Amino acid sequence: MSRSIEIVEVGPRDGLQSEPGVVPTAAKVEFIERLIDSGLKRVEVTSFVNPKKVPQMADAEQVLAGLRRREGVSYIGLVLNRKGYDRAVAAGCNEIGMAVVASDTFNRRNQGVGTDESVAAWLEIAREAKAAGIRATITIGASFGCPFEGEMPVGRVIEVARRVAEGSPYEIAFADTIGVGVPAQVAEIFGRVREALPGVRLRAHFHNTRNTGLANAYAAVEAGVATLDSSCGGIGGCPFAPAATGNIPTEDLVYLLSRSGVATGVDLERLIATGEWLQQALGRPVPGMLVKAGSFPKPSSQAA
Repeated sequence: MSRSIEIVEVGPRDGLQSEPGVVPTAAKVEFIERLIDSGLKRVEVTSFVNPKKVPQMADAEQVLAGLRRREGVSYIGLVLNRKGYDRAVAAGCNEIGMAVVASDTFNRRNQGVGTDESVAAWLEIAREAKAAGIRATITIGASFGCPFEGEMPVGRVIEVARRVAEGSPYEIAFADTIGVGVPAQVAEIFGRVREALPGVRLRAHFHNTRNTGLANAYAAVEAGVATLDSSCGGIGGCPFAPAATGNIPTEDLVYLLSRSGVATGVDLERLIATGEWLQQALGRPVPGMLVKAGSFPKPSSQAA
């Protein structure tokens, strides 16, 4: 097992995109700044998608304009096509994340085109990003199951991974978009991927829809994954997948890893405080558990 794991915080994008209301731009900026203050170095700050489909992300350019730029921090913008890529670059993102879906049906529901078209768009964007000196990553959605096609054959996931790898991404992420995966499946998929694409940097994105997200994250660490996605407070999901709620909470993940001897470089107490702030900003409780229970053992200043 790796003794150090990098965390990509996706709350400002994957978390807030599923909120029923639109969070004010100033609150989004404060949220991101708080996350960076806690030690997170890669933050998915927004997405450059059609604002009619995802109105929560309509202020993408304004969010980037409001952020303080800090050395060593990646400000990730999610894009789905060339138009989104151009917007993200113009707004000042220094890392681009794109997504294709292993399921053709889901890709059409989510992006309006088939998987083949999205892969072709990714290869073009990857070339452009490399020429511009911008880090580009790719996520394969529905790698563990699809709400429309059901079980996703591992062979199909590997096939899509081989094709996107032709763009020489910084890393390839495999997403359990609807939260159906289990640890044995995680071990199989990442084991097969390592055989098919030796040396490729791997990342995992889990949802906690069926309460297996943290177990899957730990299984991914054991499988040698270098980076995990999570969302402060456990907010979020996919607005285009039925009942696909709940990313794994960043503070819960940091606690699990820290107590297991795996370093993340994140200040847990600051992160919990950000989760508490987030509840106030959203006007409702968040799904994460450490926001409710706190860490253990308590810092000496909090000890009774």
